[in-house]
Amino acid sequence: MRINEIFYSLQGEGFYTGTPSLFVRLSGCNLKCPFCDTDHLPYTEMTEHEIIEEAAKCPAKHVVITGGEPSLQLTESLVDGLHGVGKYVAVETNGTHELPQNVDWVTLSPKDRFVKTRSASIVLSRFNEIKVVFTERGIPSEYTEIQADHHFLQPCDIGEESRNAEILRSAIAYCLEHPIWRLSLQTHKLIGVR
Repeated sequence: MRINEIFYSLQGEGFYTGTPSLFVRLSGCNLKCPFCDTDHLPYTEMTEHEIIEEAAKCPAKHVVITGGEPSLQLTESLVDGLHGVGKYVAVETNGTHELPQNVDWVTLSPKDRFVKTRSASIVLSRFNEIKVVFTERGIPSEYTEIQADHHFLQPCDIGEESRNAEILRSAIAYCLEHPIWRLSLQTHKLIGVR
């Protein structure tokens, strides 16, 4: 598998914010989002066995498979292997490809409104949480219809402090007007951890 990096930190976003987690970042993505803050292209080839060995060394039970887009490489056998060493497997996906059925937690972070191609269409139908990158344009109403246990708005970090503050204010106002949504901040950036 093409591994961009493996590191141990706190989950900074969504439902599991603050949870000690091993992050397995896979390389490559099928979308080119204009605000992406991850250089997910470099990689090291690792076998599933090597990935599982690295995960087994980590004291945390929680493993987050992210990217890039993890659905391009993630296999049922890797998830089984992580379960075999006592791990709980969460995946962060743009929802444009199927995932193995044995994943424990699925976070949808849809990007279809930022990337106008057929490859951006969401094909998955059920998620534990949806985490929408929020800009001043609000969010498409169909995101409210997505079957998820938890709905989060995450203000888009565009790298400009005054505009970020405006986006945050707009996201707060949107949550107050549409209480199905909860605010998710990128707390890892706020507290200075990876």
